[in-house]
Amino acid sequence: MANHASADKRNRQRIKRTARNRAAKSALRTELKKARATITATPAEAAKTVREAIGALDGAAHKGTIPRKRASRLQGRLARALHKATKAA
Repeated sequence: MANHASADKRNRQRIKRTARNRAAKSALRTELKKARATITATPAEAAKTVREAIGALDGAAHKGTIPRKRASRLQGRLARALHKATKAA
């Protein structure tokens, strides 16, 4: 229980931001799963879903939902997997 009005306000802000970030991270994870599944299933058509996932990562990093370097690392891994899959196919 907050003892000051400012602490009460910070708690309300925390709850709102946590809910927003949780929803954004969930949507981001869904995009990544979709991209990875498309890479393994149909590498020829995976470029579009990978581009969408990279855009979602950029957006999440820009908003501060995930760290910038984590977004960059995940983008590199997606691109490398796509390249490897299209090269093999």
